[in-house]
Amino acid sequence: MTGRPEVSGVDHRRRQGVEEFARVWATALHRAHYVPISAEERHRVVTGLTVRLVAGILGDQADAGDGQRIGADLVAAGFGAPEALGRTIAIVGSRLLTDLRMAADPTLSARLSGLLAEIAVGFVSAAHDRSLQAQDSVRLAALAAHTRAEEALRVSEARFRRFATHDQLTGLPNLTLFTERLGRLSAAGTPFDRAGVCCVDIDDFAAVNDVLGHQVGDLLLRDIAGRLDAITDPRVELVARLDSDRFAILVVGTTCAEDAIKILDQALAALAAPFHVADTEVPMTASAGVAEGPVRDGNAAKLLRASEIALHWAKADGKATWRQFDRDRSKADAARYRLSVAMPAALRRGEFTLAYQPIVDLRSGRLTGVEALARWQHPQLGLLGAGRFVELAERTGLVVAMGNQLLEQACHQASRWQRRQPGLYASVNVSVRQLRQDGMAGAVSQVLDRTGLPPDLLQLEVTEQAVIELTGVVIDTLTALMKLGVRIVIDDFGVGYANLANLRALPLHGLKLDASLTRPSTPAFRPTATHRPGTDDDFLATVVTLGHRLGLTVTAEGIETAEQADRISATGCDNGQGWHFGHPVPPNEISDRLVAQNH
Repeated sequence: MTGRPEVSGVDHRRRQGVEEFARVWATALHRAHYVPISAEERHRVVTGLTVRLVAGILGDQADAGDGQRIGADLVAAGFGAPEALGRTIAIVGSRLLTDLRMAADPTLSARLSGLLAEIAVGFVSAAHDRSLQAQDSVRLAALAAHTRAEEALRVSEARFRRFATHDQLTGLPNLTLFTERLGRLSAAGTPFDRAGVCCVDIDDFAAVNDVLGHQVGDLLLRDIAGRLDAITDPRVELVARLDSDRFAILVVGTTCAEDAIKILDQALAALAAPFHVADTEVPMTASAGVAEGPVRDGNAAKLLRASEIALHWAKADGKATWRQFDRDRSKADAARYRLSVAMPAALRRGEFTLAYQPIVDLRSGRLTGVEALARWQHPQLGLLGAGRFVELAERTGLVVAMGNQLLEQACHQASRWQRRQPGLYASVNVSVRQLRQDGMAGAVSQVLDRTGLPPDLLQLEVTEQAVIELTGVVIDTLTALMKLGVRIVIDDFGVGYANLANLRALPLHGLKLDASLTRPSTPAFRPTATHRPGTDDDFLATVVTLGHRLGLTVTAEGIETAEQADRISATGCDNGQGWHFGHPVPPNEISDRLVAQNH
C-alpha cells in the first residue's frame, strides 16, 4: 500500500507527534521480529494502532477492551513474538506522552499504565496457540517492560514536579509551591500556630529591562534571589519567586507581627547594597508588604493576599518602604472599591444630586450666590458627601460624565431662582480632567442654552493645580469659557501651587481663599525675629489687596462665627462662605431663604 498513513482522527496539533511515534514504533517492531510486509504497510498498521492508543488515553470514557484489542491486532498483523510486545510496551510507556507534547500528570499516567496492561493481556490472549514456554516468555517480557515503563514514568513525574514547582530562572520555589506550603500550615497536626508572609517587589524593575536589556535583568533577578535565599534565620521556611520581580518569604513559628517584620528588615537590608551586573552598578530599591497571624482554619492562605495588599499600599505611599497589613485600612479600601464599581449604575439612575451652600456679600449680608456641592443619594448608605466619592470618580474618569450631569442640574436650579432673585449665580466645581476634555466649552454653552441661565450667572471653580501650567487643552478651554461670559475663579487659593504670573495673565473673575487663610495662625509656627510679621488680619488684607489689584473678586471660605465674618469683612474681602452663613442644604431651603430675604 502506498501514500501517507491516515492520522485524520487525531487533533491536528498532535499529528506530527503521532507520525513521529509511529515511525519509531514501526522501526522497533521491525528490529524485534521480522514480518514479511513492506515498510509502508508496516508503518500504516502501526500508525493506525497509535491513533487508537491516543484515543484510549485522551478519551473521556475509555472502553475496557480497547487495549486488549490493540494487543490482539498487533499479533494479527504478524508481530506475535514476545520481543514485539516488550518493545511496544517500553516505547509506548516511555515515549508516547513525550512525542505528543503532553505533560505527564497522575490521570494520564494511570490511563497509560492501564492501557499497557490491557495491551499485554490482549497480546497474550491472541497468541494462545504459542507454547506455554512462549507464553511465559511473553508474560515475563511484558512484566519487565511494564516495570521499566513505570520506572520511567516515576522519573518523568519527578522531573515534571520539579518543573511545575520551581522557577526556572532563579531556581527558587514558585507561586505554586509557596501556595501549597501555605496550605499545609492550615492542616491539622502542624507544629506552628502562627506564621508571617513578607512580599517584596523591586521598584521600577521594568526600567532595568528597558535600558540595560533583559539579559542584565535576568542576571539581576538571580542575584536578588541569591541574597534573599541567603537569609539564615531558622524561622524562614521558604523563599519564593512569585512572578517577574516579586518575591515572597514564608516565616513560621512567629509569636507576633514583629517577628515577621524583623525578617523583612533583613531582606530589605540584603537588597540595599548596590548590585554589580555585567560590569554595571545597578542601585535599586524595593517595596514590601508583611502580614502575620494564626494559620488554623485556612487562615494561612489569606496571609499571602494580605501581604500583597500591604505591598500595594507601600507602592501607593511612595515606594522604597514597607507596610504592614491593617484590617481597618483594608476594609476602608474595600468600601471605596464597592463605591467605585457602583458609581456607573448610580449615574444612570440619577442618584447624584446637589446641595447648595450660601455665598453672601460681606458688606450687605445678602445672598448673592450659591456653591453647588455634589452629593450621592446612595440606596443603602444614605446621603454621601463629595469627599466619599469625587476622588474615586477622578481616578476612574467618571468625573467627566458626573460633572456634566451635575452642571446641568445646577444651571436648571439657578435659572428657576432668577424669578425670586435675579442675578443670583451658581458656583460649580470643575475638575482638571474635565478641563482637559476637548469640547468642554461647547458642552457648557449647550447647557446654558437648554436651561436659559445667563452665562455671567454661572461661576466655575477650578483648582490651583489646573492653572500651574497654562498649556494645551486647558488654556484653550478656559479661554473659550471666558469668551462665553462664564465666571472663572480659583478655588482653595493659598494652599496649592498657583503660579502668580498666571493669575496676572488670565482674565479671571475671582479668588476663593482657602479656609486655612481665614483662621488664626498658630503662634508656635511664627518665626522669632527682631521684626515680627504683621497680624493675621494684615496678612489676609495683603492677599485680598493682591486680588483686588488684579481686578478679582475675593471670597473667603470657612467662616464659622460672626466675629470671623466681621474681621474678614474689615480686610476688604468681598464675599463670605461658611457655616456662619449656612450649611449646604437642598434647593428648597435656598428658595425659602430667598423669599425671607426679599421680605
